[in-house]
Amino acid sequence: MSDTQLFKEEVLAGLRSTPKRLPSKYFYDEAGSLIFQEIMDMPEYYLPAAEFEIIQTRSEEIAKRINASQLDIIELGAGDGRKMVHFVDVLCQHVPCLSYFPLDISDSILTINEQLIRSEVPKVKYRSLAGDYFHTLRELEDRTNQRLIVFAGSNIGNYRTTEAIAFLKFIKGEMKPGDFLLLGVDLKKNPKKILPAYNDPQGITRRFNLNLLTRINRELGGDFELNSFDHYATYHPISGAAESFIVSLKKQTVRIGSEIVKFEKDEIIQTEISQKYDLTLLKQLSTAAGIALDSFYSDQKDLFSWVLFRS
Repeated sequence: MSDTQLFKEEVLAGLRSTPKRLPSKYFYDEAGSLIFQEIMDMPEYYLPAAEFEIIQTRSEEIAKRINASQLDIIELGAGDGRKMVHFVDVLCQHVPCLSYFPLDISDSILTINEQLIRSEVPKVKYRSLAGDYFHTLRELEDRTNQRLIVFAGSNIGNYRTTEAIAFLKFIKGEMKPGDFLLLGVDLKKNPKKILPAYNDPQGITRRFNLNLLTRINRELGGDFELNSFDHYATYHPISGAAESFIVSLKKQTVRIGSEIVKFEKDEIIQTEISQKYDLTLLKQLSTAAGIALDSFYSDQKDLFSWVLFRS
């Protein structure tokens, strides 16, 4: 099945469901990725700065906690490497034999990753793998060295609780005794701090959300009228779920190729969840997945945390 066909099937399946849904993984076409870079630079979007503070100030502690002589760092969804280059450099100073395996869906972004890491950390052994990390992780069959699997950037927050448990079970299945998982999580905090990150006054998050409809129009022959839809975001401080929606502003019919999708006035399409965590929820995930919590590393304001799990 082609990528376009899969995109169409998943979009139509989501729009036929109740309530309607669209998979957030389809946000990131070229335009969506550029808009997300704008989001990353927003003053309201606190996550990147908080995580970068952890990398700058806590990497030494993490390296000493892992205390390995031979270590393979395997990063899921590695991107261009800017976030991890300092962390890899610090570990390289503590681990005599260190290898770095960045996994990402984008081959082109891994080219940038390789240029940066080889330039800044020339001593590290390097091998990248392009593709879905659920598949490429299993291609790394050599388990001689101790492993540190890294899933940074609060990506675990895009999974609902049952999906997060399934993900952690999958990772545990790729770990042997002595291996670690380093997980980035966004922490529960004052709702007034969280909500503007997903509904900013400049309307950047709105453009990001509605760009998904533009992509459907362009790639699947849709005829969504963007001015007939709006963006809505919410945060529930008890569950810790920040969610984004697209709202139909009128009763209308949309075509996607030969398919017809009907909307009632004020009907919503759920597009994204970004789960926030506290210690209680993390312990529940750990117990359900059968993977042990080891230690926590947070920024000074306790906005974000890197959580170390061990097999």
